[in-house]
Amino acid sequence: MTAILSASALMTELAGPRPPVLLDVRWQLGGPDQRPAYEAGHLPGAVYVDLDRELAGPPGSGGRHPLPDPEAFGAVMRRAGVRADEPVVVYDGGQGWAAARAWWLLRWTGHTAVRVLDGGLAAWTAADGPVSADTPTPAEGDFKPNPGALGLLDADEAADLARTGLLLDARAGERYRGEVEPIDPVGGHIPGAVSAPTTENVDADGRFLPAERLRDRFAALGASEETPVGVYCGSGVSGAHEVLALEVAGIPAALYAGSWSHWSSDPSRPVATGPNPDGSPREA
Repeated sequence: MTAILSASALMTELAGPRPPVLLDVRWQLGGPDQRPAYEAGHLPGAVYVDLDRELAGPPGSGGRHPLPDPEAFGAVMRRAGVRADEPVVVYDGGQGWAAARAWWLLRWTGHTAVRVLDGGLAAWTAADGPVSADTPTPAEGDFKPNPGALGLLDADEAADLARTGLLLDARAGERYRGEVEPIDPVGGHIPGAVSAPTTENVDADGRFLPAERLRDRFAALGASEETPVGVYCGSGVSGAHEVLALEVAGIPAALYAGSWSHWSSDPSRPVATGPNPDGSPREA
């Protein structure tokens, strides 16, 4: 099963004998609650899932978006009607970050039939897909999380991978270089990490580039069959989108879920700045 699908393909599946469960994961970093937007119009039958409250644990020592407790996450998914043996499609407003977070969590906890709507709600409406303001009440699902199906890195493992494999930094280039840092305590990157902004994985409409172009992109950054790959971002959201792009390209990758918000919270961890992976290391 592919990791993404088009709006037209989703329309066909929804009209078929085994329609997928739909999850609406619209979210804006630092923006307003997206539930009112969901209530104003969403894919018919889609259940709203709140990224900050239901796809992440409380912010703190684990970062700004630490992983949720698996059992709590499982309860959210069952409330949304997710079943272990039924397909799931997740979407957001079009950026893809939040949908990828839901995709990654479901995959990490053992669901094998989850995909992201490529281009999100914007692609759906552009294809004349219907929207509804009705709030569904799905039958309780039976999904029980079994974490560990995808690679997960802690801080030490991310640092080691930056030295021995390929660790990609999915944030904007200026944050990687340490020129600006609007959110976290210090700017820069994990020493040895390679800059790979998430925005370069998609076209102007927010749809993923073709698999061949993504393979070429990641190969140019150092990915190969022999090289283990990991990803981090600011807080583990856009990094999930990069893991999804790597999946589309056929390259398995692990996620450092705590990401820069976790790394930079400890002043004993080294920080590199500038355009090169090793940058100008200093003790934070």
